[in-house]
Amino acid sequence: MAHKDGSDPSEISTRAATISDSDSIAAIYNQGIEDRIATFETVPRTADAVRKWFDPVHPIVVAEHGQKIVAFAATFPYSNRECYSGIAEFSVYVERHMRGKGAGRAAMNLLIDECRKSGMWKLVSRVFVENRSSRSLLQSLGFREVGIYEKHAKLHGVWKDTVIVEYIIRENIA
Repeated sequence: MAHKDGSDPSEISTRAATISDSDSIAAIYNQGIEDRIATFETVPRTADAVRKWFDPVHPIVVAEHGQKIVAFAATFPYSNRECYSGIAEFSVYVERHMRGKGAGRAAMNLLIDECRKSGMWKLVSRVFVENRSSRSLLQSLGFREVGIYEKHAKLHGVWKDTVIVEYIIRENIA
């Protein structure tokens, strides 16, 4: 079914990211930095910095519209303690013109599946309280809002609160 703007979510495909996707991932992440709605980061990322995200344990996926990467979702180590080895922090970012058109959902669905296959049992993140679109997406995918970190960090001199979210991959809990 097409969206109001005529875009068709069935035209979005997903796949595991490769190191050669680093330029596109950095460009999308940098839009998130510029928009100031999804990250405390203020320094743009380079493709070289994104390449360092890739490891054999933490999945990174992309969503494509046509042949163009329009979203990504990535996991990162939660802790270096062995007892937390099955928990990953995650991020999801969508190119501006594709927000609200299913690319973030598609990327997150694949990310959850890849984490399930890898044996992870929990995904966690923090979302700006006012970022309603991300919060809605995550809730619709089964993420639970656990609580709020008050005054978690400053962005351009302003204290920001974040909502703590988690997703338990039940199949991987014995």
